[in-house]
Amino acid sequence: MTSKLYDLFLEKNPSLQERLDLGKSIRKQVGRSSIGVFNIEAKRQTPIDILLSQARSRIPEYVPIRHARMAVDPFAFFRGGAAIMANDLSRTQSPPIKVQLCGDMHVSNFGFFSTTEHQLVFGINDFDETLPGNFDWDLKRLTASAMIAAQQLGKDCVYGEMIVRTIVKSYRNFLQQYSTVPYTDLKRAYIDEKVLTQAAAKYADPVSQKYLQKLLDKARKNNSHGLIGKLTEDTPEGMRLINQPPLIEHPELSPHGRKISELNDVGINFYIQSLNPDRRHLLMRYQWVDWARKVVGVGSVGTACWVMYFEGLNANDPLFLQTKQAQKSVLASFFPDIQFKSEGERVVHGQCLIQGAPDLFLGYGKTAEMDFYVRQLRDMKGGISVGGDGINAKVFPDFAKLFGWALANAHARSGDAAQLAGYCGKSEAMDDALVSFATTYSKQNMVDYDTYLKAIKSGKIPCATENF
Repeated sequence: MTSKLYDLFLEKNPSLQERLDLGKSIRKQVGRSSIGVFNIEAKRQTPIDILLSQARSRIPEYVPIRHARMAVDPFAFFRGGAAIMANDLSRTQSPPIKVQLCGDMHVSNFGFFSTTEHQLVFGINDFDETLPGNFDWDLKRLTASAMIAAQQLGKDCVYGEMIVRTIVKSYRNFLQQYSTVPYTDLKRAYIDEKVLTQAAAKYADPVSQKYLQKLLDKARKNNSHGLIGKLTEDTPEGMRLINQPPLIEHPELSPHGRKISELNDVGINFYIQSLNPDRRHLLMRYQWVDWARKVVGVGSVGTACWVMYFEGLNANDPLFLQTKQAQKSVLASFFPDIQFKSEGERVVHGQCLIQGAPDLFLGYGKTAEMDFYVRQLRDMKGGISVGGDGINAKVFPDFAKLFGWALANAHARSGDAAQLAGYCGKSEAMDDALVSFATTYSKQNMVDYDTYLKAIKSGKIPCATENF
């Protein structure tokens, strides 16, 4: 143990009240009302320039697909525009209270996942942009997304304001609760199925309870066995991943002309070494059968994402792992970057801090062409969508409480819950500020979306014409 670490163990921890008071004192530097202020500067970098800049580091043939998915509606555009909003947030007032940020916090980046003990829990499920930073960045992006999602559901600004207030109030209240929880207990404070269903039975509308149960049931069935026949097909050589270009394909060469097989050999060896010995032992019992590049999500389209298919005892013992390219976080230009061996390690580190119950096969690696991280493709995973079969206007208020709860859980794990609670307070001052911010930013998002559509029409933004 270094002397610096040893000194930390000898330091007197501030009391709960001192931590609450410290958070409250930060209001003198950055008042809560100032968090709600958002103004567009004359020299603002245009969203078109930001997206075109991002496109230069992505697989060229996938970039038009990404742009097509972002063009679907204003909420889809917002989802793909994490870099746009990061640039805007860097010019807002922000209290210097650090947490491990999700970095791309919005209402569709929550969902269900399995702990290593195969318990179903709810929380944040996307960490590509994670980095330590000021807590309000996550809160601002989440509440702006909620306002935009409310508009997507055809609701007025009064309804949207109610959703934002519900999120922020829930966030504040759970921070107050977490501030008194012992640290080891906080590490185990998951929003698991039992806790969730009990809370829903007590506080949620019956319609919301029914929808929640539907999501839980769906997540439990969402496993590797469910992918057989959907992502695979029988061939003379055995079970293999299907080929559906351009969304799923088996390229022999990388975009830089290297053999995929050689890159995979290097990458898988690096990844295996990143695993704890027991996880490494488990993985080595499986045979690596096939791999394919797969287009996923909205914001991730254009990065190199792969599906790896393994078999254990036989084809009835499948394992699907997902490899996702990890590029530099969109937050890296605005917060001091912690140095890791790779961007994949950054993602894994952030996920472990935020989730507390990461995937059994979570790990990272790198090749000559990219950094990446690995997780199971489906292991009781279930996402949250807006509209259609997803969240509707009836259940949104109850799920807004859950979103605030999950974000408070994440921030309490990686930051100081008492300091955060002290800053946020018990009044509606934070609620008022975030309503103001979310309302203003949702309008800016619509302006940017219209600009984006015009750029597509003019040909400045390449956009796929087929429905991907």
